[in-house]
Formats: sequence, C-alpha cells, structure tokens
Amino acid sequence: MRLRTLLATTTAALAAAGCLTAAGPANARPDTRPNGPHHACSPAVSLDGFSDALDKTTYDGTYVGNFSALAVDRDGSLAALSDRSALFRLDAGSLQPEGVVPLADENGGALDSEGLVVDRDGTRLIGSETEPAVRRHAADGRVLGRLPVPDALKAAPAGRARTNGTFEGLTLFPGGRTLLASMEYALTGDAADTVRFQTWQRDRGEFRLGPQYAYRVDAGLGVPEVTALPDGRLLVLERGFTAGVGNTVRLYLADPRRAADTGGIERLDGATGVRRVEKTLLADLGDCPSLGATAKQPQPNPLLDNIEGMVITGRHHGRLKVLLVSDDNQNENQTTRFYALRVRL
Repeated sequence: MRLRTLLATTTAALAAAGCLTAAGPANARPDTRPNGPHHACSPAVSLDGFSDALDKTTYDGTYVGNFSALAVDRDGSLAALSDRSALFRLDAGSLQPEGVVPLADENGGALDSEGLVVDRDGTRLIGSETEPAVRRHAADGRVLGRLPVPDALKAAPAGRARTNGTFEGLTLFPGGRTLLASMEYALTGDAADTVRFQTWQRDRGEFRLGPQYAYRVDAGLGVPEVTALPDGRLLVLERGFTAGVGNTVRLYLADPRRAADTGGIERLDGATGVRRVEKTLLADLGDCPSLGATAKQPQPNPLLDNIEGMVITGRHHGRLKVLLVSDDNQNENQTTRFYALRVRL
C-alpha cells in the first residue's frame, strides 16, 4: 500500500474510532476527514484528531498497550511495538490489532523494547534500552543478529549510560543505508542537556558503526523518538514528566547534516566546542486544542500523555501526516492514545 493510501485510511480510522466498541474508552470526537478542519497547535503543526479506542484492551490474551514505537510495514499495516516484549500488527484503517508476535532476546529473556524499524527485506530492527542493543528479528520474532554498540553507550557499569536512559528512538533514513538510534538521556560525564545520537552505515548488507552526534535537549526533557526525513533531517520528540503537573511533549525539526562526529569525544561538557545537531521547534503539544480529551492524572492539557511512538504515514497538501502514540505503562492513571498530526516543514 502506498503511503498516500495509508494516510487516507489512517485519518478515516481516527474519525471512526469514537464508534468502536472494544472494551475501553473511545474518545475520538474531532472531524478527521482528509479535507476537514485543521486544529492548529502552532503555525507548523495541526492536530487532526485522537483515539483512545485501544486503551486497556487485550488481543489474543495479550495486553494492548505499553506502546513505545510505530512503523509502517511493507504491506501497509502499522507495526506497534510494546516495551513488554510484543510486536502488534494494527489495521491501518481501524487501528485494531490483527496479530501479535512475542519477542525475546537470544536467551529467551524479556526485552525492554523501545525502538522499531521495518527494514526493506521485512526484518525488524528493534532497540532495547536494557543493554542497550539493536537486534534484527524475523517477522516471526526470531533473533537473527545484533548490531555493535560503542562501550560508552552501554548501561553502567559496562558503560556510562544510566539505567532506563539508553536507546529509545530508532529510525532508518530513506535509501536504507543509515540507521540512527537516539539515547534518551545524557551519559555520565556529559552535560545534562546533551544526548548522543548513534548511527550505523550499511556495508555489503551489514550495519557497521557510523558517526555519532550531540543533540541538546530542553531542560528536564529526554528524547523518546526520532524519525528520519528524506532530506537527511529528523523529526525529534522531546518529553518529560513532572509529578503533580504532567507531561511536556515537544516536536522538533533537527538537522544532523553539519554536526560533528562526537564518537571519539569522551566527555561532552559545556566547554566542549563541537557542532551539535541544529534544531527548530515545530510545536509544543501542550498548545494543541484538547478536542474533548480527558486525562486520568494532572496534565497541563488533558490531551497529553506519555507520548513515545512516532511514524510518518504520508503527505497531504504538502504536509507530513504523522501518527503518535502514548505508552500507558499498563497504568490505570495513563492512557493508550493515538494522535494524528499534520506537520509543515
């Protein structure tokens, strides 16, 4: 299915989600027709709609939620990665689950799976933040291999990454030659506002370590997801949470093309004069209209939740169609919510 076809079916699904009767709430109220009204979050970003239809549901005995990443599969369906060792196939028209594959590491152990890429041959590249690691999985979940990871990026005590702060985002640039993973938080010894983006270059079918880049995050935020654009730039999600206040989620356009390779730099502190990835704010999602959304815990905007996954599903009138999803952590105070955005670059 071409991306423009997926775009139409995805927006139609969000429009219909309020009618779904699967167990759990379905609070999709806005008009999400492809030519319907735009609900501006900023001059560059508008919100077409949202859906809570999958919140607190199950499929084939597996909890539907804990979503940390999204990808468009080769057949046009959506792949939705749970950080509880499961990969779902969602219908692009209804967003309803059509299949689920269990995941495990080489020894059959659980994965804290956070990043997802569907490669051109149909294999799945899945990032785990435990080690961290990027593994190649067959469509049936079997582990096929593992990519090299620099020692410094490994979780302490093997490296300088903090537990639960390693690989979160994973994206493959168009053309399939460059893979990029984003660390969520800074390494010990680096400036607190600096995270590293690691790349791999495909060489004769194998991914080998490539350049590494420094990216400056807003104070108190981390990077849960990155998505590559055809021109070599990135969409970057930044996210944070403050108890009693709620989530902050911002969408940035980032450009690593003139950034310096920081792979050989041990400490990226404030005095390190390296060219970092340039970034431009596209929208603070707290500024989007709530469109009738409700929150189960305090939020600056009831639309917000723990947003972690992002995928580009097509274009419409020169704007990117971007689908986001939140990770409910299987927590009664959080919601599995899909968001349909239009982004003008």
